[in-house]
Amino acid sequence: MSGAALTAGTGRTARLPRFALTPVGLVVAAQVAVLTALSGRYGFHRDELYFLAAGAHPAWGYVDQPPITPLLARAATALFGATPSGLRVAATLIGAATVVVVALVAREVGGGWGAQLLAAAATALSSFVLAVSHMLSTTTVDLLVWVVIGLLVLRLLRTGDARWWLPVGAAVGVGLANKWLVLLLVSALGVALLVVGPRAVLRGGWLLAGVGVAALLAAPVVVWQAGHGFPLLAVAAGISAEDGAENRALFVPMQLVYLSPVLVPVWLAGLVRLWRDPGLRWARCLAVSYPVLCGEVLVSGGKPYYALPLLVLLLAAGAEPTVRWLARVRRPAARMALGAVAGVAAGASVVIGLPVLPAPWLAGPVLAANKEAGEQVGWPELAAAVARVWQRIPPDQRAGAVILTRNYGQAGAIEHHGARYGLPPPYSGHMSYADWGPPPDERTGPVVLVGGVGAAPALRDALAGCEVAQVNDNGVGLANDEQGTEIALCTGPTAPWSRLWPALRWRY
Repeated sequence: MSGAALTAGTGRTARLPRFALTPVGLVVAAQVAVLTALSGRYGFHRDELYFLAAGAHPAWGYVDQPPITPLLARAATALFGATPSGLRVAATLIGAATVVVVALVAREVGGGWGAQLLAAAATALSSFVLAVSHMLSTTTVDLLVWVVIGLLVLRLLRTGDARWWLPVGAAVGVGLANKWLVLLLVSALGVALLVVGPRAVLRGGWLLAGVGVAALLAAPVVVWQAGHGFPLLAVAAGISAEDGAENRALFVPMQLVYLSPVLVPVWLAGLVRLWRDPGLRWARCLAVSYPVLCGEVLVSGGKPYYALPLLVLLLAAGAEPTVRWLARVRRPAARMALGAVAGVAAGASVVIGLPVLPAPWLAGPVLAANKEAGEQVGWPELAAAVARVWQRIPPDQRAGAVILTRNYGQAGAIEHHGARYGLPPPYSGHMSYADWGPPPDERTGPVVLVGGVGAAPALRDALAGCEVAQVNDNGVGLANDEQGTEIALCTGPTAPWSRLWPALRWRY
């Protein structure tokens, strides 16, 4: 191990290697430059459009998420403009902070400047981190929160200073105000600590104080959810019911490819190192927490990426043995081969995670590996298609007409891009849009339905005289979720909107 030996549980801060400020800083500078240069490519993602809408309706919670990410969206666009580039300043800064924290994790387990540099560069160039640092999402924030918690827990275990439970609790509380998946990490670490220790950190009042800090920070969010029947849990249950089998089937393969297949040996080395290295016995719980977390995700039917932040922490732990192994590679041909493999892997991650290709080229392997890239294409075209249908409504009937969408992405696109076409604000029964409706009962005129009347029986009962008037085309032939979306023109609702609305609400 390069750097000084580590001492755990002494109540004193052990001597650590110096932080590799210059090399890590260069990695972060390059990361920020690339993300900024590409932040305006394609367009908003459907979730980003939803965050913009949610940020305009500030609350302590929403049907499918706590408030932090929508508030970040509101702040970023207020400061830097309501454009993809303006919104994604927040994602870029969070991605940069994540890389710095991962380098600090490598240092916390004894990694010198080479290990810190490798951990930072590997994280910044992994396809998953590139994708979530390019666009603002709850996962963008969640990744940073998880690695911060990992760093703080390692500091707690290494020093044995129980006062570190206070910042751990603060980080957990912030995480709960962003996404409740952080409870999976907390439970996995708790089980691992009970199984392999060091259990001494679980004794005393500081742990309870940390729990109190987390509870205090999360209280407004929990109160909001409780007051609304915990819709967040209902959404999670719906995801598990609809996608659980597919998520379980894809879980192991995606663990191998989400960061990069080339990085699998690095995080495996971190797993083995944390388990076997006597000098890191105090950190064994981090190694155990990963399989525990995997078990939690598989049992619950969660998405495969839920376990990815822990892989990033294992990658940081594996950076030091990887650097030592690379130093033993002397033959020039072998070094060239390793460099070529790393270069190809980095290039593949960039192509998958960032919008470097023309939009029509996304079809095929890129879209299969990163479906979210396709969801950043075609939203202005959708708004234009809706506008063409809206223009078919006689001008004297438009004051009583309504635009109704099947999902929040469609609604967000019309809300953001529709003003240029003179479109009114849309309504939707999807997620929190349902809380911002229904249309006024006096709106008894024609309805432009985005998503097709055949999408749900409730729509067939709620709307009369529907005919498909337009089929959406994103203009580049990309087979994303909205390509081919039917836009119908209906004569009107069959009953007052307030009576119809409960049946039109849906969360999955």
